[in-house]
Amino acid sequence: MNVCSGEEPPVPKGYVIVTETIHDPAGMAAYSQLSGRSLAEYDGRVLVVDDGVEIREGSWPGSRTVVIEFASVEQARAWYESESYQAAAPLRRAAADCSLVIAAGFVPRPAPTATG
Repeated sequence: MNVCSGEEPPVPKGYVIVTETIHDPAGMAAYSQLSGRSLAEYDGRVLVVDDGVEIREGSWPGSRTVVIEFASVEQARAWYESESYQAAAPLRRAAADCSLVIAAGFVPRPAPTATG
């Protein structure tokens, strides 16, 4: 809690970031149907599906990048660990080489207040 204002600090959004190289498009389509239902259960919102990200520095794994937003990291984790998503995940793993991370969104620190 913010002691000065009495407000709860903002909760950072949670993001699932996936990079994948798809080798079975039909299998990935089946995965998309199942995972879409699980996303709806957890209020996940797909923000990015890009088959041609622009790499400016370093290297980037995979040929597709997906970013999914959740209300919090805890919500993203609950989705990933859910029965409904875990039923879909083997289809993705069979259809593509993937990397997946869960990351917390940025929450700016409040500006310092003058005391006096």
